[in-house]
Amino acid sequence: MKKALDFLRQHVEVAFATCEADRPKIRVFQIMKIDGTDLFFATSPRKEVYRQLQANPNVEILASDGPISVRCVGRAVFDVDDATQRWIYEHNDVLPRLYPAYDQMAYFRLPIRQLDYYDLRPTPPLLQHFEM
Repeated sequence: MKKALDFLRQHVEVAFATCEADRPKIRVFQIMKIDGTDLFFATSPRKEVYRQLQANPNVEILASDGPISVRCVGRAVFDVDDATQRWIYEHNDVLPRLYPAYDQMAYFRLPIRQLDYYDLRPTPPLLQHFEM
């Protein structure tokens, strides 16, 4: 599992899938912080994705680079403490350009429930599945 989490630390731009009613919605998100098996994200409370997560917190993400990919499944939890919110805002190049203050964002974490690490280089390909 360490190999998969290290991959996520190096590949923070991920495909981020939510649902709206019976339709999947996908967009690119940035992992802002990783703490153990919790992935931290930030968004605007005015965005569609925020409303989707409030209605249905189930999320799936995918990070990939060539023959290696990592897929995570979890449920968004909006209980990020103030110190972590400040840290995320202060350690991201994009957020201060888009939002004048850290408290205008909605912060959430994704405790990983399932994690799949795929490596297509060996024969046969490597698939490691983890349940948390």
